[in-house]
Amino acid sequence: MTASHKPRRKIGGRGAIVTLTLSPALDIATQIPRLRAEAKLRCTPPIYTPGGGGINVARAIHALGGRALALFPAGGASGQQLVELLAAEGVATQPLAIAERTRECLNVLEQAGAQQYRFVLPGACLSAAEQTRLLEAVAALPTPEYLVISGSLPPGLAADFLPRLLHDVIGRGIRCILDSSGEALRQALEAGGVFMIKPNLNELCSLAGEAIDGPERLAGFARELVDGGGCANVLVSLGAQGALLVGQGRREWLAAPTVQRCSTVGAGDSLVAGVTLKLAAGAPWREALCYGVAAGSAAIIGEGGALCRLADTERLFAWLQVHGQG
Repeated sequence: MTASHKPRRKIGGRGAIVTLTLSPALDIATQIPRLRAEAKLRCTPPIYTPGGGGINVARAIHALGGRALALFPAGGASGQQLVELLAAEGVATQPLAIAERTRECLNVLEQAGAQQYRFVLPGACLSAAEQTRLLEAVAALPTPEYLVISGSLPPGLAADFLPRLLHDVIGRGIRCILDSSGEALRQALEAGGVFMIKPNLNELCSLAGEAIDGPERLAGFARELVDGGGCANVLVSLGAQGALLVGQGRREWLAAPTVQRCSTVGAGDSLVAGVTLKLAAGAPWREALCYGVAAGSAAIIGEGGALCRLADTERLFAWLQVHGQG
């Protein structure tokens, strides 16, 4: 990656945010009149956007007027395009060059039924040497206050990669926020000391090994995770129902405002971005939750991977502060 894409200044210290995306993507959004098997489906001109959990969190923070450094592996022409798109948005980046090509993912909107189809390809494999370089890159960062690790794990990742990473960052006093699922979520909770996890309801049920019905059982299971020492806070994204936040001495439930849905791409990432940005600014938890839910709802209004817009987020945030129900 060229020098012009390196961050203009180092990001570290109080209030600083770094995001880590282990399996980034170049997202392609398009529309078709109707989904039909065996037919040639004529698509609208594609819209290319940077993708991957941590990258979207950094983009959303930037859109909301904040600053975050996006750290991620990137390879091939698609990886170069990903870096260039982030530079065009003004997002600070630290790409790590890898041999394999960055994956491309496809988001297709069927116009007839207003249904969205998301085709997610496997992430690029990281060699053992590339994994070591990525760990070294994280260790060399000027200590930020928050590290957001978001998105899926790439295939072939060493079993001890995430535990080693978490041991390093938590040991340095960095508040680690994890938005992942499956094995990554289990490893993080086993490592302990994670500042916050952000599962959705399905991911939490998978972790529990059973369906979780009703708000009391949901809050109870989240409380067990906190009391077990795996994490200090659990933020559960609940789509149109809003979000639940459980931590030591706190339980906040906030319903989402009613908005017209255009796309669900990046809604959870926008939620994480809004909460993290407010916490980094020293805001209380209730305010951070309101802002996060507002940002997540604002992302639903957008089209083609636009994520949350500042004007929409501020408008919904103001409404939630007055009318938000827990």
